[in-house]
Amino acid sequence: MQFNPDTTAAVVVDMQNGFCHPDGSLHAPDSEAAIESVQNVIDLTRKAGSHVIFTRDMHPPEQFDETHYYDEFDRWGEHVVEGTWEAEIVDELTVEAGDHVVTKHTYDAFYQTDLEGHLNAHGINDLLICGTLANVCVLHTASSAGLRDFRPVIIEDAVGFIEEQHREYALDHADWLFGDVRPLDSIEFIQNSM
Repeated sequence: MQFNPDTTAAVVVDMQNGFCHPDGSLHAPDSEAAIESVQNVIDLTRKAGSHVIFTRDMHPPEQFDETHYYDEFDRWGEHVVEGTWEAEIVDELTVEAGDHVVTKHTYDAFYQTDLEGHLNAHGINDLLICGTLANVCVLHTASSAGLRDFRPVIIEDAVGFIEEQHREYALDHADWLFGDVRPLDSIEFIQNSM
């Protein structure tokens, strides 16, 4: 599967201490295990000269105080609270000066963020999506991308999950409904001639 580096970005979803570090409140061992494969996606993308985008799930302490129904703290407990260590991207993954960081407050990285505007401003059409969790923020971000006419490609060997069946569901659903699901070794960047 070939990609133009000028119109492609890697989207690294929520590889944060709260989810990927053993001391995180929502630590999942398979999210921690995905760090190396996510780094491989980043390395491939940077080598090609493409964009790297990180998303950070982050909740102001009062975010759900006045909500009618949607309350992640009620469902998951307090997690990745704004300004805390949990909300930081894991040390193993370095955000470089040219990378773009999207702060999101829901499962979907497009909802009330600057992600769509950033992609459009840079002429990006294709998204290599990796990160965690496969059946939550990865799936909702990928589906939202597809609905906005971006091509979401989930890198199947670079996603974190809680249970294997959650990962399988997410990848099967994404592949069936709106996107592509591929292993990293199938991704190639074309060489642009100058």
